[in-house]
Amino acid sequence: MISVLSHPPRLVTDQVEPLHELEEHLIRSQCAIERWFRCQWQATPPPLYGSVDLRNAGFKLAPIDTNLFPAGFNNLNPEHAALHITAIQHYLDQYHPSLERLLLLPENHTRNLFYLENVGRLAGLLREAGLEVRLGSWAIGEPLVHRLASGEELCIEVLQREGSRLRLADFDPELILLNNDLSGGVPELLQGIEQEILPPLAAGWQKRRKSQHFAHYRRLAVEFAEVIDIDPWLIDPFFRRCSDINFLQAEGLDCLVHNVDAVLAEIRERYQHYGITARPFVIVKADAGTYGMGVMTAYSGAELRELNRKARTRMAKSKEGLPVSDVFIQEGVYTFEQTPEDFVAEPVVYLFGQQVLGGFFRVHREKGVDESLNAPGAHFEPMAFAEPGINPCRKSAPDAPVNRYYAYGVIARLALLAAAREAQDWRQAEN
Repeated sequence: MISVLSHPPRLVTDQVEPLHELEEHLIRSQCAIERWFRCQWQATPPPLYGSVDLRNAGFKLAPIDTNLFPAGFNNLNPEHAALHITAIQHYLDQYHPSLERLLLLPENHTRNLFYLENVGRLAGLLREAGLEVRLGSWAIGEPLVHRLASGEELCIEVLQREGSRLRLADFDPELILLNNDLSGGVPELLQGIEQEILPPLAAGWQKRRKSQHFAHYRRLAVEFAEVIDIDPWLIDPFFRRCSDINFLQAEGLDCLVHNVDAVLAEIRERYQHYGITARPFVIVKADAGTYGMGVMTAYSGAELRELNRKARTRMAKSKEGLPVSDVFIQEGVYTFEQTPEDFVAEPVVYLFGQQVLGGFFRVHREKGVDESLNAPGAHFEPMAFAEPGINPCRKSAPDAPVNRYYAYGVIARLALLAAAREAQDWRQAEN
């Protein structure tokens, strides 16, 4: 039995009113917002799916990460499966109306049972949406069968290539769906394939960079802010980037120190403008990769010079042990949302195409309001989203669940639109 939070976590801050004002503003601007999104999606088709990590500081609601290979479908509210299926069907009808056979390629770490539950749930939703779905892997020599905690069996088959087509022994798919972020690079088997691969290979972390994504997001935040007349900083974190960093040898730290202090100065100016008394901080993390690896909180650039060997070792590698040389310095956005048990939480919103599926709260018992919650020890509590579209209710209080969820959905869609513009860049580069 999955525990579902019937209400969003409460906000524990003296800066609640600004968020209420932002939520009220979004609700009042709903018609303009939805019209603007509709025009944007017509010009730039959305990614097939994605998830967006948000942080809610009361005075600011902003994305901190956008994942194009989401791995938490098992954490969505199972009571709303019918709505998830409808959202998937809506995307398929619009962008792949004749699609029948889909090959799903998961991550290679097949011992992670929680991840496999995600794969099983994703495959199940796609099947219930009307597709024939099989699973394959280039990292195995014989079929693998996993028995999931849900009682279902998950069969992953050996991926084959015939000419320029991917297939299984008795299955010729029309579309290849990646749930593997390609952190270790693109295997030769996937290169030069005539079937469409979604997300495209360029979306993998061997090429994609967070700084590029948030550069697109910044431009969109400015466009969006003009439409609804707000300060874009309220929904957009400052950031900078450094390259050629070697944490183990303590090389390239001058760039980090300078840019950490520069971002902190930008935050401090905004805090003073709004009368915010919280202490500014930044999150320093790898510019590529996920899984919460290589992440630290800093309150000054000098802290980067004073890292001990253990901290430098932790920052030096990302997923699959890949070295970190490009570093993303992002404005730290507090999370002042707390569960009834007083644990800090942050919303994670899932989307299929431009449709919001729902989401969950990442909760951590041992982390603070200024730390990354995407770390060992986190658990997940599904949101009680009432419908994929998340329609606000003007008669309800600004912080009513339906209105808070609408605000989450607006910012998550804005982040996914930034990812769509990234994909547009990739297509233009290929041509």
